[in-house]
Amino acid sequence: MNEPKNAESAQSFDPHASSLQGEVQNEVLEELYAIRGSIDNFDAQLVFLLAERFKATQRVGHLKAMHQLPPSDPNREKAQIERLRALAHEAHLDPEFAEKFLNFVISEVIRHHQNISDSHNNA
Repeated sequence: MNEPKNAESAQSFDPHASSLQGEVQNEVLEELYAIRGSIDNFDAQLVFLLAERFKATQRVGHLKAMHQLPPSDPNREKAQIERLRALAHEAHLDPEFAEKFLNFVISEVIRHHQNISDSHNNA
């Protein structure tokens, strides 16, 4: 079975890639690699969670297109931003960062919904 090119690069990822080799003690590098290993796992989880989130929003986009609903729902978006800011505060994550991240995701979702709507209308 042929794997997509991105899967091949993910498998060839070097978790010990660093500009610090030879610059710091091996014990420090080993601790750094261990911490970075956890970060790498978190990043992988984020990618898969975002993929699942976008699968769900694609379904929303198709539903909206079928019923001629607008791609954007400003009241929903505002409520989500308020909710995520509160969750970020509880989680000790900068609410400004959480809002910026969510705004980026929302803009991508709206773009996808617009594309789905355009495709639906042109079919």
